[in-house]
Order: sequence, then structure tokens, then C-alpha cells
Amino acid sequence: MMGEEDTSNREALLKKNHYYENCPGCKVDQNKELRRGIPVKELVSIWIVVLATALPISSLFPFLYFMIRDFHIAEREEDIGYFAGYVGSSFMLGRALTSVFWGIMADRYGRKPVIIIGSLSVVIFNTLFGLSVNFWMAVGTRFLLGSLNGLLGPIKAYACEMFREEHQALGLSTISTAWGMGLIVGPALGGFLAQPAEKYPDVFSEDSLFGRFPYFLPCFITSVFAFGVCIASFWLPETLHMHSEKKLSSNDTIDAMETGSNGTKGNERREDDEISKPTSGESLLKNWPLMSSIIVYCVFSLHDMAYTEIFSLWAVSPKKFGGLSYSTGDVGEVLSVTGCSLLVFQLSLYPYIERILGPVSIFRIAGVLSIPLLASYPLLAKLSGFSLSLLINCASMLKNVLSVSIITGLFILQNRAVDQHQRGAANGIAMTAMSLFKAAGPAGGGALFSWAQKHRNSSFLPGNHLVFFVLNVVEAIGVLMTFEPFLTQRKLLE
Repeated sequence: MMGEEDTSNREALLKKNHYYENCPGCKVDQNKELRRGIPVKELVSIWIVVLATALPISSLFPFLYFMIRDFHIAEREEDIGYFAGYVGSSFMLGRALTSVFWGIMADRYGRKPVIIIGSLSVVIFNTLFGLSVNFWMAVGTRFLLGSLNGLLGPIKAYACEMFREEHQALGLSTISTAWGMGLIVGPALGGFLAQPAEKYPDVFSEDSLFGRFPYFLPCFITSVFAFGVCIASFWLPETLHMHSEKKLSSNDTIDAMETGSNGTKGNERREDDEISKPTSGESLLKNWPLMSSIIVYCVFSLHDMAYTEIFSLWAVSPKKFGGLSYSTGDVGEVLSVTGCSLLVFQLSLYPYIERILGPVSIFRIAGVLSIPLLASYPLLAKLSGFSLSLLINCASMLKNVLSVSIITGLFILQNRAVDQHQRGAANGIAMTAMSLFKAAGPAGGGALFSWAQKHRNSSFLPGNHLVFFVLNVVEAIGVLMTFEPFLTQRKLLE
């Protein structure tokens, strides 16, 4: 009886909504209409894909200080931060140059091919980065990794198209959680696994591959994980609608026109009924709800990338320079604890808070709370022992929870500002702009960090006080930009 009821419901749905035969997007929409409950399998798939591409982005930061030192390119110890910034920026520069291209490819050929290519690029170029023998090889492999890894923009569009409207916030929260986890677990892996012959001499000898290339092991582990994700991505469903308009009858054409120029159905129809959207021919650059959210996203991304590099450089720098004198393993421990707390918050609390407060209120509150938190960081360097360990873990956990909450809210605004046939390109524009700002983050952060270490005795904002003050200025600018008339949203129909 239940089987007959399910069949009759499906037949009624197919009669009510027109779906195109052999269209992967229509198949996904059918499944969304027929399925109730949280799509756990799809959430896990997206989480793993994003994690694989996020891990290599910042996994180098705990050992980058020592890697640059081993390249013998810096004349003084205080200059290491300059060269570290160039290596960190090369990835973002490469991604900035190609993100729009990958977004257009995702809109034209589908989300899945871009996801597969992006995962494969991690396998190849992250491995080569771990085998770098000089500064320019490290810069070049990171640049190529950024250029060919363009899946973050399309995967955000993919999440909006894969889930029903009531689960879209959870889907985008999954992306930002996986992204935040990658930016935390990646450095943790780098901290624990770099220089394995020194840390684990009973397992790795000086003459082994990992002894001769002391920074290869964390890159190798990440690449193996990315290879598994690349293979598994072949079984992901495609969400892009691929309709052949010439095959439509007159009645079909009317149905398609009623649901928008892209012929999308199901959840997209409900979105169109509720939201006044720009016409399909309108330039994305003239879509101010989209562009304003992208600009705010860029400012916070600049802050987050600079913070990510500065935190690791500050933690491993000597006490005489105002640092914590941590080892790469100590940094790995802090970031591991941070990653666990971030995962719990984003998957259990964020979706409910978003429903109550909305994305805009959340990232305003998070931005304001981040400012006094960052101002306390230089004071932590005066502590030691258990008190330092406890407070630095708490501060790192809170800071990353606030940062990822901001990014998640901006993801939601960006994807609500456009329709499906423009989401790939829109996210590509967001990735390009964000990557340019993030490219400036490590370079600027490294230069600022080096300059601050040389001016530890200044009368105004000495040493690292200046570093965290500048980070707070950027954060404050981002918070101010979240208010009208700068940041706007798509308006609900009266």
C-alpha cells in the first residue's frame, strides 16, 4: 500500500510540474520535491569536497617560517615574514585570475566537472609544493594550485541547488564549516607532520624521503585525501539544468516561461514567487545586492587570511620578538581544538541562530565581538604555562567561530541575490574579488609582521600591538559596511 501511495504521489507531482527528460537538474528538483527531512548524505558529500580543497590553502602556515629559513633567501631572521607572505599570496593571486572563468564553465558545462578538476589540481600541485627545493618552486606550485582549483564558487551554487529552501542555510553553513575546518585542520596537519625526521626519529630517518623533504608529509597526506575525493566526485549528481528549448511544445514553452527563463522548477519556483529578482539579461555587475555582499565579503576575507598567517607566525616567533615561542606541534594542537569547536557550533547551533536572527544580524554581532578579542592577543604573549595554553585555545576557538559565522551569512546573501543560471558566474566574481583581497592578506600581513618585529620599542603601538590593531581596523571597516545604504538585500514582494 505504501509503495502504491508513493507511486501515485510521484505521478501527481510529475503532472503538476513539468520536468525535462534526461535533464540532471530536473532530476535533482524531482528528488527535492519528493524528499522530506535533512539530506545528510548530500551534506556529507559537500563537506568532504570543500574540506579537500580548503586543507592545502593554509596548511603551510605553521611550517612556512621554517621553510623560508631553509631556503636561505632571507638575509635576516626578521625578513622571513616578507618572503612567507609572497608564498601565501601566490595561491590567491592564481585563483583571482581564473575564478570567473571557472564560474562560467560551471554555468555552461555543469558544476561536477569543475569540482573534479579542482580536486585533481590539489592532488598534483599540492604534492609538488611539498617537494619544493627553492623559493621560486614553492611560489610557482602554489600559483598553479590556485589557478586550477576553482571549485569553491561553483560548490556554493551547487549547495543552493541541491537542497530545498528550508535547508539552504544548512547547506551553505556546511560549506563555510568545511572551509573553516580546512583552514584550521590544514595548519594542524602542517604543525604536527612537518619536519617528521626531527619530531619522530623512530619512524622517519634523515635519509628517507620525508627526511630529505621535511615539509612533504603534510602535503602528501592532504593530496591522498584529495585523490579519494576526486574519485568519489564522479558519483555526485549534477544540478545544472540542461534543456533543449527547440524540443519544447507550445504548452511546454508556456510552462517554462512561467518558471523563469532558465526553466528551473521545484524549489526555484517558490523562490521566484517570494523574491523580486533581476531579469535574466541584467548584468551581474549592476546587481547591487550581489555586489555589495561581495565587497563586504572581500573585506572580511582580507582580514581572515591576514589573521590566519599572522597567528601562526606570531605563535612560532621567539618570545624576544613578542611571540609565543611555540613549536609547529604546539600550533597544531591549538588549531585542532579550534577545529573541533568550530564543527560543533556550525553544524548544531548556527542554522538555528540564523533562523532567529537572520544572516545580517549574525555577522554584525560577530564582527563587533571580534574587535576586543583581537586586541587582547598581544597581552597573551606575557603569559606562560597552563594559563597561556588555556586562554590561547579559548581565544582561537572564539575568533574562528565568529569569522566563519560572518562568511556563512555572506554566502547566503550572495546566493539569494541571483538565480540558478547566474550563480556559477556570480560566485566566480565573488571568488575573483575575494582572492585578490586574500592575495594581499598574506603579503601585507607578512610585511606588517616583519616591520612590527623591527619596531618592538615604539612609543605608540609597539611590536605586535600594531599588527593586531591593523587587523581590528580592517574588521571595523567590514562591520560598518554591513549597514545600509551600502549593504542591501533582494526585497520581498509586497
